[in-house]
Amino acid sequence: MHCPALPDGFDLTDPDLLHHRVPLPEFAELRRTEPVRWIAQPHGLAGFADSGYWAVTRHADVKHVSTHPELFSSTVNTAIIRFNEHIERDAIDAQRLILLNMDPPEHTRVRQIVQRGFTPRSIRALEERLRARAQGIVAGARAHSGPFDFVTEVACELPLQAIAELIGVPQEDRSKIFDWSNRMIAYDDPEYAITEEVGAQSAAEIIAYAMNMAAERKRCPAHDIVTTLVAAEDEGNLSSDEFGFFVLMLAVAGNETTRNAITHGMHAFLTHPGQWDLFKRERPGTTAEEIVRWATPVNAFQRTATQDTELGGVEIRKGDRVGLFYASANHDPEVFADPDAFDITRDPNPHLGFGGGGPHFCLGKSLAVLEIDLIFNAIADAMPGLRLADQPRRLRSAWINGVKELQVTTG
Repeated sequence: MHCPALPDGFDLTDPDLLHHRVPLPEFAELRRTEPVRWIAQPHGLAGFADSGYWAVTRHADVKHVSTHPELFSSTVNTAIIRFNEHIERDAIDAQRLILLNMDPPEHTRVRQIVQRGFTPRSIRALEERLRARAQGIVAGARAHSGPFDFVTEVACELPLQAIAELIGVPQEDRSKIFDWSNRMIAYDDPEYAITEEVGAQSAAEIIAYAMNMAAERKRCPAHDIVTTLVAAEDEGNLSSDEFGFFVLMLAVAGNETTRNAITHGMHAFLTHPGQWDLFKRERPGTTAEEIVRWATPVNAFQRTATQDTELGGVEIRKGDRVGLFYASANHDPEVFADPDAFDITRDPNPHLGFGGGGPHFCLGKSLAVLEIDLIFNAIADAMPGLRLADQPRRLRSAWINGVKELQVTTG
């Protein structure tokens, strides 16, 4: 079935597209007419030896792919749906060491170890420290007499500080993690003038930093999460290399995504003043989940078919790449009443902003929800009259729904 909303050559992973908008009208048309559609690309454009991918846009189909890793692999071509066309295959294959790009049983082994750092007890232990940090971040931003950038002054700070608290990175080093992670994902944005080589070097810097932490804890164990992950020999542990790649994943999955959820959430509140008034008045416990649904910081990941199979009535061949478009799934009217409305009281809210379930469901969901709750409560308490000063400036990216700058004012 032809989808008239998508002209020939339209690519849902074109970085110029996300630079300007999330293609919600096109997603809606695809869900209605062709929910599993082949998107053709010039051979090798995305860094893979193929000529396109299947776009999966319905909530049910995204969940199906996510929960069947035996049919749809994260390892074969990684979960990243588009690299630079000049990337070497060796550089793609090296990313299989990241948890995001593993399949069971190796994924199961590593995840069972790292999830020790994300137990409810571990997250509760961070809550009061992070609450104080959120209040301090907002107090610092409030001191501005004129417009300021919400991204750098507020949104990026709590996720960075949470990671530092979680794994023991000294607070004075948090700017290094911020800079390295920014460079890793910004190769599509010409404003940053960052090449894939610079991004790779930044990834290597994060890995080396984390490996040094791991080696130190192996020599001298402490009462912290690093020791729990790398020195608990009797319970299974991460090697220094594995810990390095775990921190690399945290730098993106735990920093960039939560930062963008907070930024999109603030923009949503300031463009939906009734919802902001409701939040300030009632502080609904459902708020963070709706912010993540609305923001969907990761627009898309991918899987690769391990065998010939069928999805949504379409034949998928072994080796085909399959794009999971979470932003589309999170606006599926078969699942969400009035999906285009920002409604912080939405309940239930089975969004896929933390993944579609299965082995790759977001390990740090509880921490992300806590951070979002804490920062917006702090903003509502200290800056209830916050206003937009300018429109957001979006990141040019193939798969991240990112905001580089959001000017706001308290005056």
